[in-house]
Amino acid sequence: MRHTTPRLIAVAGLAAAVLAVTACSPAGSSAEAAGDASSDAPGVGGTAIGFIMVGPKDDYGYNQAVYEASQVLAEEYPDLEILTAENVPEDDTAATTMEQMIDRGAKIIFATSYGHLDAAQQVAEEHPDVVVVQQGNTMAEDDILPNDGTYFGTVYEPMYLAGIAAGAATESGKLGYVYAFPIPQTIANINAFQRGAESVHPGVETITVATSSWCDPAAQRDAASSLLTQGVDVLTQHQDCTKTVIDAAEAAGAYTVGYHADASELAPEGWLTGAVWDWAPLYSSIVETILAGDFTGSEFNANYRVGYKTGTNPFVLAEYGPTVSEETIAQIDEAQDWLATPEGSPFAGPVAKQDGTEAVPAGVVPEYAEIDAMDYFVQGVVGNLAQ
Repeated sequence: MRHTTPRLIAVAGLAAAVLAVTACSPAGSSAEAAGDASSDAPGVGGTAIGFIMVGPKDDYGYNQAVYEASQVLAEEYPDLEILTAENVPEDDTAATTMEQMIDRGAKIIFATSYGHLDAAQQVAEEHPDVVVVQQGNTMAEDDILPNDGTYFGTVYEPMYLAGIAAGAATESGKLGYVYAFPIPQTIANINAFQRGAESVHPGVETITVATSSWCDPAAQRDAASSLLTQGVDVLTQHQDCTKTVIDAAEAAGAYTVGYHADASELAPEGWLTGAVWDWAPLYSSIVETILAGDFTGSEFNANYRVGYKTGTNPFVLAEYGPTVSEETIAQIDEAQDWLATPEGSPFAGPVAKQDGTEAVPAGVVPEYAEIDAMDYFVQGVVGNLAQ
């Protein structure tokens, strides 16, 4: 326990789902300057940019980070209308919502949930003049069209660093991880968190519970309670809405590591740090490339990934809580510098799977693409992969 000292509902039409922000076009604005770009280039000539989100924009999590970054674009491109749709399920509703945004003048669309990929590819194929970029998944190279692509950060790198904070804080040697689905992102995050924790606390365990939902507060509450009754004294999560788990940790006197968005205000005593999104610079780069008529063949017309090795990771550590020591912060800083080197990785070998078999041989540093396909838990992680 803590020291006392140092996704998903249907959208009933775009009118209910979209919050539109409009402004007049000033002289010399960014989109106006893009008028020299070829009108044949995908994404050029629209009057709006669309964002579809799987949950609400005020969830202390993933969708809040997306929404806040979209509003930065509203300031940078005041002559373009920013359309945002909340609570868009990972089904045909996603394609319908994007079609409605296109009808309102959007020629650039960000589909921001892992399960929005199929809809994003469908809309891109049917509208070759519209750029659709999908957040978090990957496409086979043969499936990438001149007007689509995916993008993401290496989310497991900051989670490795957050694991160091958790490993230094735990007294029980038991960490808890509430996750949604067993996709490569969540698996890599859990594994990296465990690897970071054990680097400073040998023998520590990360106990996992799956909710089978990106945002189900009741399931999250049950998962958190289950973990706390097992002696866990640090809770973290991979959920789109994070408030429930953080509240549960704070009420129980446990530490918490946040995810997606800074929620430190919810846990003034137990907050250690968080791995959070800073999407705005990447969104701006993507839009700038599109409006210049240069999307096709660009780095974004692909499976674009950035991490500490590139120096541009949009997934970063939040501020530290009051109980994180200077020694721990120094360990985290050193580890972050190491991750930026060719030899650095949360999964630099040797790495063993949960059953003890070899996953990564000694001396091997897996590529980002390999980690993006991770489908196993490492040793130290407790629990079976959800089906």
